[in-house]
Amino acid sequence: MTLSTGNKIRYGIIGFGGFAERAIAPAMRASSNAQLVALQKRSLSAARQKAAAYNIPLAFDSVEELVQHKEVDAVFIVSANSQHCSETVTAAKARKHVLVEKPMAMNVVEAKKMVDACRKNGVKLMVGHMVRFSPLVLRIKEIVRSGEIGSVTVVKTEYVYDGRSSRRTWLTDRRIAGGGPLFDIGVHCLDTLRFVLDADVVSVAGHLEPKPTKTQTELTAMVSLRLSNGILASICCSFASSIRRSTIEVIGTEGAVAATDFTIGDRAIPLNVTLHAGESSGEHRVETIDVPNLYVEEITRFSSSILGNQQSPIPGEVGLENQQVLDWVLTGRPGSSVKR
Repeated sequence: MTLSTGNKIRYGIIGFGGFAERAIAPAMRASSNAQLVALQKRSLSAARQKAAAYNIPLAFDSVEELVQHKEVDAVFIVSANSQHCSETVTAAKARKHVLVEKPMAMNVVEAKKMVDACRKNGVKLMVGHMVRFSPLVLRIKEIVRSGEIGSVTVVKTEYVYDGRSSRRTWLTDRRIAGGGPLFDIGVHCLDTLRFVLDADVVSVAGHLEPKPTKTQTELTAMVSLRLSNGILASICCSFASSIRRSTIEVIGTEGAVAATDFTIGDRAIPLNVTLHAGESSGEHRVETIDVPNLYVEEITRFSSSILGNQQSPIPGEVGLENQQVLDWVLTGRPGSSVKR
């Protein structure tokens, strides 16, 4: 397996589009232990143009050629969802470590193939659920575990935005996206509430509007979850919103903790904690949490796991478990056991 001889992991970005330009490439440059050495686009001339513009040494129009290059240690896959599985398998066979954007795959079958391919070839696989690295989310989890808000009874999450403004023209094409807002942003809500509550999903009920077809995704989804510890949770996500907002609220028997923009980094975010004392008004406080660039965090953590030969911070099995829930909502049928 190729491994950087220095203290930085050398990355190739597969699917170098607008998201990679805006978020991933700058994050790699800001990371202390990552180096961006290659990119891939479908057009070789466009790849070379972008490589020259961003001073990236290697440019490819072929995923196979990129992963075979001796100067590449790992790849970050940010292509369309329908490509995640095949590109992960190709990289794994070339013995390159894989960081793949969420949603991990189009379905459980693909997710399992990705996990198996990376395990068989002895490479690390990480799914880009970078919200887990947010100090805001970690603080929510700490408060829940402390018992300060009592026993948790319900968790409400929301993530909405106007999908009409997206540069991803395939966003609502089910053949490429797999699912609509449920896959694109609802999965952030799902992964975060599972992480905060540290519980298994045992029951799912979903409502999708409009009903997905073979070619078109839903535009709005409402999902109810029952967890193994008796907690109820909800996810509301939509592409048909005039505002962009992500919220989480954890309600317990003795209080609640809530935050807006819990998926965002590079800013200070207020965390609202409310404690009730019987019939009195109780206590309210606001904790301001400084959240770093979460893309830098995920790249740095993954690189550290490679350099230190440690477990992937968010292994492929986590993405597989989330995919089981997504498939359950889409099909109305439970898959195999959904674990933490």
